[in-house]
Amino acid sequence: MGVLSSQQIRAMLSDSPPLVAGFVNVDEQLQANGFDMTLESIAAFTGAGRIGVSNSDRVLAETEDLAFDAESSVHLQPGVYAVRLNETVALPRNVMALAKPRSTLLRNGAAAHNAVWDAGYTGRAQIQLTVYNPHGLTLARNARIVQMVFFTLDDATETPYDGIYQGEATTPAAARQ
Repeated sequence: MGVLSSQQIRAMLSDSPPLVAGFVNVDEQLQANGFDMTLESIAAFTGAGRIGVSNSDRVLAETEDLAFDAESSVHLQPGVYAVRLNETVALPRNVMALAKPRSTLLRNGAAAHNAVWDAGYTGRAQIQLTVYNPHGLTLARNARIVQMVFFTLDDATETPYDGIYQGEATTPAAARQ
């Protein structure tokens, strides 16, 4: 297992489908060993969710999108939020990914939490943003908030991701409205 370098990531942006699509500025987002993912939309949780034993027992918590102000920013009070990223990923069968918060996010009293992006996953995933700073945090639309790191598997998986989130939200928010 290894981590993709910036050169490998850049080359895979030309694949069909590309490793990452829908990015804002490849030269700013491409890092030495990862790719910065940017904020498309943010939502507040408005209801409870449920995780049961099987997928049929799953109920996702309701959310309500927050509006950006005239400067394309949103001020968040302390709490937990659902964030949709601008970028879509198309992971081949020999690549999985993890995303970590950018250090500036942490230095401002917030953290990003997310799950593993399994080999074979395609879609526009969400992350969870938790604002711990008692004064809140202001985020601009398209702000770089997490860095996705891509890991190569020693062998391509025989069972690529095929769950209910496959292909999720592959259309940008502007086109969905």
